[in-house]
Parts: sequence; structure tokens; C-alpha cells
Amino acid sequence: MSVQVVSAAATAKVPEVELKDLSPSEAERQLGLSTAAVGAMVPPAGGGDPEAPAPAAERPPAPGPGSGPMAALSPAAGKVPQASAMKRSDPHHQHQRHRDGGEALVSPDGTVTEAPRTVKKIQFADQKQEFNKRPTKIGRRSLSRSISQSSTDSYSSAASYTDSSDDETSPRDKQQKNSKGSSDFCVKNIKQAEFGRREIEIAEQEMPALMALRKRAQGEKPLAGAKIVGCTHITAQTAACLSPHSLTQVLMETLGALGAQCRWAACNIYSTLNEVAAALAESGFPVFAWKGESEDDFWWCIDRCVNVEGWQPNMILDDGGDLTHWIYKKYPNMFKKIKGIVEESVTGVHRLYQLSKAGKLCVPAMNVNDSVTKQKFDNLYCCRESILDGLKRTTDMMFGGKQVVVCGYGEVGKGCCAALKAMGSIVYVTEIDPICALQACMDGFRLVKLNEVIRQVDIVITCTGNKNVVTREHLDRMKNSCIVCNMGHSNTEIDVASLRTPELTWERVRSQVDHVIWPDGKRIVLLAEGRLLNLSCSTVPTFVLSITATTQALALIELYNAPEGRYKQDVYLLPKKMDEYVASLHLPTFDAHLTELTDEQAKYLGLNKNGPFKPNYYRY
Repeated sequence: MSVQVVSAAATAKVPEVELKDLSPSEAERQLGLSTAAVGAMVPPAGGGDPEAPAPAAERPPAPGPGSGPMAALSPAAGKVPQASAMKRSDPHHQHQRHRDGGEALVSPDGTVTEAPRTVKKIQFADQKQEFNKRPTKIGRRSLSRSISQSSTDSYSSAASYTDSSDDETSPRDKQQKNSKGSSDFCVKNIKQAEFGRREIEIAEQEMPALMALRKRAQGEKPLAGAKIVGCTHITAQTAACLSPHSLTQVLMETLGALGAQCRWAACNIYSTLNEVAAALAESGFPVFAWKGESEDDFWWCIDRCVNVEGWQPNMILDDGGDLTHWIYKKYPNMFKKIKGIVEESVTGVHRLYQLSKAGKLCVPAMNVNDSVTKQKFDNLYCCRESILDGLKRTTDMMFGGKQVVVCGYGEVGKGCCAALKAMGSIVYVTEIDPICALQACMDGFRLVKLNEVIRQVDIVITCTGNKNVVTREHLDRMKNSCIVCNMGHSNTEIDVASLRTPELTWERVRSQVDHVIWPDGKRIVLLAEGRLLNLSCSTVPTFVLSITATTQALALIELYNAPEGRYKQDVYLLPKKMDEYVASLHLPTFDAHLTELTDEQAKYLGLNKNGPFKPNYYRY
């Protein structure tokens, strides 16, 4: 029997998007956006009402936080024969495992005879090896991979390729060059580039909108002259404008195709895919990131992106606000030439609002986090899938019957609660906002204070974007083997620093999984040292990240090309028309067909037939 294996990436089709043209002057008049931004968008037929972007202060940010190819089996010509039928039709002797561990021979008439036994000895490469000697680097890595593949890299998409010969060497201590002779990058191992490129190609199949945007706008080069410094997750999706883990690559390549120069660092020390970072470096992008950076490495990488002779950024794409903070702290004069900031996380947006309120925000900023598409897809739908993935990969646990407390019922908390409830878990919710609290109650969850359930729950998940949500007092009261993790962007939600004391013992179980042991023997299971669980320990659906990346690209185009004076030194929400456009680009994936308003209906509702269809204050 033969089974044909077909690559899903080879057969997947990017849905085609109908592209129409709109004259620049008409676009300016109708949408209130820059010509380049509208040129990058696929405009609907007809006109649109002028829409002036409103400062985001009118609508405060919502509460709450911020792969390889699968082989498909082709249909077989006939059904697979049953084992018994196969045995009868086979004219030859067949080997079968005997009940007591020996070999047995089966003749055509069904007679079973025991095969002669042989005693096999295990042969060591070196019989004189002393096992108490410290193994070499290669030996130590090889042994760990042979014992348990999942214990070393099961958290990574497609079991991330690694080269065992240099795992212990810091990338900062290496001298590496890509095939073009450039050394303006710092990654784990440039030799992993080919493997990373394959991940990027897979990710592109699930990013139809970004590919459509690239095809539409690359001729016009709306970002020509833009020098973008970015600090996001280095994943395949970022790469293509590809997250978690090929996302960054797809995004960066799209920005490059639109005319921009980019320099990139990672916003999370655990989420980088080394092979994707290598693929970016091989493609000529200056990228400074690797999985497992130290705190010092993290800031060093950001500084290498910003502080380079003969190159100064004029746009910032940030995820968490660390890059913006570093430039304000170390290189404040750079803001004289920076046209704008695009921020996608609740933590980073909160920092921007603080700067704006204090009068210290000296450039316009676009709040991508509170765009509808980002809120619903990156926060709600994405976390609804990735929370289970992250917990499974790190703990191999079963969710049915487990008692879980989710701190925060914003979009991320809603997604986590829905997933865990569907798996049979008993879910409690903590919340400070009475509206979100009421939503939790109406969705069937019990609203509690953390102190009321901390002794009995099996899992604690933080989703607030706040600090010290889980304190040392809570950690002391937890039951033995309680799992503690964070799904909010900030790594301050769990007071991990309070656990680094002499009386507590830290025991690394597997990558991103630590046992913290109390003197009486009680232990908790801490995941990713309190950092973002899904991006540190698992993967994120590429389709979801396509929506975020497309939104980021459009925001960059709009800010970079906006005429002087359109945007003040304030924080702005993404224009509603752009939000709707991003959503429309993804509909063909589902073979979805939008209903169109008639002229009479549009007049009755007071809308333009082509949108925007909701006011800025509308809550989806």
C-alpha cells in the first residue's frame, strides 16, 4: 500500500482580491487619508464621505492586555485492507512479535513457530567511558534531544532547527556573515537561514491581505525613503510582515517591497525563532535577536538597531514601548527627524498616553492596539486558540475538571475563558471593571477576588497588562503544583522578582518551565518566567497575525505620507475606513460575500454605500 504525501504549502492558494483604482485627488477628498495610504488600499467603487481622524483620547483604550507545513494524505484509491486480510493474502512468511518478547514466524497455513533467539548486547562507542565525567557541549545537547525532544524545543513552531555545535556561545561573541558578505546583524546561527525561509513561505500562504497589499503597492513604493526601526516578535509572520514566528519576516519583507529600509530587534526575549531571524539576516535585513536573550542582550540589540553610523530612523514600529522608551532615554534628538510611531500593544499604548498627558510626546503616534481588527482577532480569537496550545506544550495537562482563575476579562481574558470552559475546566474570573465583570457573569463565569480561590485553583492566568496582579502573598498560598502563567503583554503581572530569594529553590524542568520549590516541599509551576505564554511557549495562528501586520503596514504608510499638520503630537486611533479595509481583504479566504446597500437603504441610514459603516464610538 502506498500513501502519497502532498505538501499543504504547495497546494494552498492565496485568495485573489479584486483591485480597483481611485485617483489620488479623489482619494484625498473622500477619505481624509494620505494619497499613499489610499493608494495602498483597494478602494471600493464610488465615493466616500470625508473622515477626519479623531484623536484617540476621545476614546480611551479598552481595558485588558494587550509550523512547518502539515503533510496532507491524498485520498487512497481503495480502503486500507484489514490486518487479518493482509495476513491471509500474503504468500510469504511474516514476522510477528511473540507474546513473551521473542520473534515468531507465521506460515501461509497459519502455523506459528518460534524463531531462534539471539541475545543482543548494547554496544557503547567507548566501553571505557566514565559517566561521571562532564559531557562535551555536543554530547550534552545530543543527549537531551535523544531523551526528550519536547523537553528542549516543543514550544517552538515546527520543532525549531538548532545547530548543537554552538548553542552555548553568545551570538554577541560570534563573527558571522551572510552570503552577500554583510555582518550587520546578530542572530543565533546564520546557517539556519534556509530552514527559516521555508517557514516564511508557509506563513505567506496564510497571509492573503499582506500579500495583496504588497502586490498592490510595491509599484508605487509608498514607503520610499522611510527608515523604519522596529521592535516586535521575530516570527515567520513578522518576517513576511509575518509571531509569532514567521510573521515578522513577512512584515519586514513587505515593508521592504514598499520601499522602506528596516532595522529590527525582538520585543520578547523568548519569542524569537532563530531560523527566521537567520533568514531575515540572509535576506539583507539588519536584525538583532535570538531566543533566550538576557536582559542585557535585549537592550544591546535595541541599541544596535538605533545607534548606527550614517543611518537614522524616521519611523518607529513598536510592540510594548521598549524601543520608544530607549530612544527617549538615550537618543532624544532623533525625534527631530521621526515622523511617527506605530504601537500595537496595550502596554506600549499606555506609555504613549502617559507621555501625551505629560506633554512629552513630540511626534504623532498611531494606536493600533485599539483598532477593531486587532482587538478582536489578535486578542480575542488568537488567545482563544493559543492559550490551550501554550499550556499543552509546556505541561501536557488535561483541562477537564481543572479549576482555573483568569485575572482580567478584557478581549484576551474572554478568549482564554471561552477556550478553557469549552475544554471542561471550572473557570473563575477576577475583574476591576464593573462592565467587564457583568459580561463575565452573563457568560456563565463566577466573579471572585483572587484571595478567595487562590488556595484551591490548579491554574492562574493573568490577562490584565497591569503590575503585581499575582503577588508573593498569593504565590505563598497556592496549592502544590499550581501552574502560574501570563497572557498579558507586560511581564510585570506576576511578581517573579519576589521568588528569587535564598529560601526558594528554582528547578528547570524543560525549556520555559520552572519549578519554584518552597522549604516545606511545596512547588509551583512557573511558565516562561512570567512572560507572554503563547508567544514564548507555543505559536500563534498566522491568519490572525496577518490582520495585525496589515494594520501595522497601513498605519506606517498613513503616518509617513500624511501632509504636515494632519496629525498633531497626540495618540490617534486607526481611521475606521482602514479597519474595514483590512477586514475586507481577509474575507475572500472564507469565500465570503458581502451584502451591498441599495441607494435607498444607504440614504435611510445616512451612510455612504462603501463605508465607513459604523461611527468611531461604536463598540463591536
